[in-house]
Amino acid sequence: MSNNQTLKGYDIIGDIHGCSEALERLLIKLGYSKVDGVYGHPDRKAVFVGDIIDRGPHIRQAAWLVHDMVKAGNAHITMGNHEYNAIAYMTVVGEEGSQEYLREHNHRHTRIMRETLDQFADYQDEWQYLISWFLTIPVFLELPGFRVVHACWDEELIEEFKARRNTNTIDLEFLIASSDLDSFEFQIMDRLLRGTNLKLPNGMAIEGKDGYVRQFFRTKFWTDEPDIYQDIVFQPDPLPDEIAQKQLTDEDRDKLLSYADDAPPLFFGHYWRIGKPECIKPNLACLDYSAVKYGKLVAYRFDGEEQLSDSKYVFIDVTPTEFPLDDSNGLEDLSRV
Repeated sequence: MSNNQTLKGYDIIGDIHGCSEALERLLIKLGYSKVDGVYGHPDRKAVFVGDIIDRGPHIRQAAWLVHDMVKAGNAHITMGNHEYNAIAYMTVVGEEGSQEYLREHNHRHTRIMRETLDQFADYQDEWQYLISWFLTIPVFLELPGFRVVHACWDEELIEEFKARRNTNTIDLEFLIASSDLDSFEFQIMDRLLRGTNLKLPNGMAIEGKDGYVRQFFRTKFWTDEPDIYQDIVFQPDPLPDEIAQKQLTDEDRDKLLSYADDAPPLFFGHYWRIGKPECIKPNLACLDYSAVKYGKLVAYRFDGEEQLSDSKYVFIDVTPTEFPLDDSNGLEDLSRV
């Protein structure tokens, strides 16, 4: 978009996870086209909610497509937990001779990043460059008339973050400090990029569809007088019925957040929704509809409205035919750095 043209609206796009072919189809459906190899729109900007990398078949292409749009001024982006995890996974800390990675290279962490690491194996300079770019990505956005965050808007934490840093980005020092689970830095990154959660009662644990055993479950960061656990759960894996029907305690309620009905519209991703895209509330919209699980890649066309509408969603279905990787997937055409 040229600087002398009037911006008419924004297209906020959900978690991509390496589904670059689906992203291109969605951008074209939204009226974007390539100019000098970069997607743009004559009078709109894209906004990405994060989680560009990991899991999908064309992670390298997706990362560069988004990077180039942002660098050209055709898009904004917020950091996802997968970008944050990647930075920490690749960051070495400690004295020489006793160095270790900020995010441990254990089986689970490496498995989550496996596709990304494999697809950049022959492009290490590019990968190092993108890691440094990920570190510059804002952890939240406040744009004209709306907000964007990857997983959770915590007003109190965000206001303290702005007061401390006078910015919406982090740096290497902040990143390293966030590895301390008792720190403010960890609290910010965990809450904004991963969301809220509650510990399961009585030391219980559940195994998710991904095989990971959890003692916590993801919760809504907005509440309307919840009564039982089922009222607040917000994740693809259901709670066992004996937990879902359990009454919330006063201690549980103290850990919950709310998002005011008169607050600006908020867009986020992260939560692996399914079905037909629809607004959660008139000022709340989740845009993650499980694209990399053969779901939908979703955008919301925002034009300044104070009350969001289901009719403003635009989406495409992601099919298994977009996933096979082979030697003719065009990676050689993306070499740079």
